[in-house]
Amino acid sequence: MKIVMKSRKKWWKRFYEGNVYRHKTGEIIRSDALKFLESLRNGCADIVFLDPPFNLGKRYGRNGRAADRKNEHEYLKYMKQIIKRSAEILRRGGVLYLYHIPKWAIQLAPVIEKHLQFRHWIAISMKNSFVRGKHLYPAHYALLYYTKGEPTVFNRPKIPLPLCRKCRKELKDYGGYRKYLGDGINLSDVWDDISPVRHSKYKHRSANELPQDITDRIVTISGVRGGLLIDPFVGSGTSLVSAIKQGMEFVACDSDRTSVAVAVKRITNRQTKG
Repeated sequence: MKIVMKSRKKWWKRFYEGNVYRHKTGEIIRSDALKFLESLRNGCADIVFLDPPFNLGKRYGRNGRAADRKNEHEYLKYMKQIIKRSAEILRRGGVLYLYHIPKWAIQLAPVIEKHLQFRHWIAISMKNSFVRGKHLYPAHYALLYYTKGEPTVFNRPKIPLPLCRKCRKELKDYGGYRKYLGDGINLSDVWDDISPVRHSKYKHRSANELPQDITDRIVTISGVRGGLLIDPFVGSGTSLVSAIKQGMEFVACDSDRTSVAVAVKRITNRQTKG
């Protein structure tokens, strides 16, 4: 993997000192997310994608469980700083997506509201139904979608009509409006056609990993060819693969050395394969 000691790309407001991996359309560094965001130029990003650790005490690469188990007040304070800085680096018409569990999404939504315009709370349905004490089962992850003014780009994908798994016939009659649907239905703010959990046999690391379908859809909705996607919690690099597919540039970081290595390997392999 190619490592250089300074980045001179247009998205930095000052040279970033440290290990930087350069891809032909972007860069990945190992850094704290907030320090990384503070090094970026205001108004440089078309998409900021935030998929932070959920503060559930999970292990990510070489980072122990304690790194993901902060005092709740401390965690909320840190995420407020992340959100504020993320809003500053968005260009006019840019988009912020925050992927989180509902417990934190509902507390962070008012924070984002101070800086950006609300568009959607997207519920990504989870298919399991394990008992969780005296609570209803939390059956969705929240994907919060905010913009800096009117979005420069908004595409509404269509998804295939759901079919019966046995007979392969359509499950609904759509109240007599089927003839207007064509070959698909417009995407809503409930995503139950894709899973929020990547199957273990498709993962690139042992820790949690976001399925490619989710970031592909995000970039399809809001991506612009030649635009810039920023991901300060890049993990295994799933969002970067989506950005490359859409013809976007990217700049990303993660605090865990192992995760950065996995992300670098994924985009390097993709570059080699063309």
